[in-house]
Amino acid sequence: MPGHVHSKPATLARAGSNHQFSDKETRTPMATTLQEILLAEDKRPHVVDDCIKLIDNEVSETSGVSGAAVKVAYKTASAFMSGYIRKTVETMLPDIVAALESYWADFNASGGSDFGDYLAKNGEQVAESLLAVSDDHAAKSDRPTIIKAYHAVRGGAAKHIEAALPAAGKLVAKYAA
Repeated sequence: MPGHVHSKPATLARAGSNHQFSDKETRTPMATTLQEILLAEDKRPHVVDDCIKLIDNEVSETSGVSGAAVKVAYKTASAFMSGYIRKTVETMLPDIVAALESYWADFNASGGSDFGDYLAKNGEQVAESLLAVSDDHAAKSDRPTIIKAYHAVRGGAAKHIEAALPAAGKLVAKYAA
């Protein structure tokens, strides 16, 4: 039974094996939700670091007029205050995880093997779910410079988010493994 806590060591059922599970192996339930996977106290700082790397990479790879606007907006946010991007990622991460939770559950229920591919196949819907999070945070912001930068790129944001979904899925898979 998933998440079942054993009270004493169990022997592997495989023929010829006498392996005893350690107490940690028998008492630690497998993480099944994105919240458990990505927001665990020992993983969260690493997840934030990886999210920032993902954002930096995606921004640097944008091109065209909308890509230039994204780069200007990101530069504005980065220059706004030391550590602003990190603080924003730390603040938004629980809401982003919550927005992705149903996709993670559906992906697992479907027996899929590549979460990034799953997200990409549902790109428009996933992008809108993530944009709802950023829209909410922008609406609560009291920083006019950041709000202006956000509104400058909001119109074309969905296509940039959709392009980043395979990488976002790989980031999740890294911690789910």
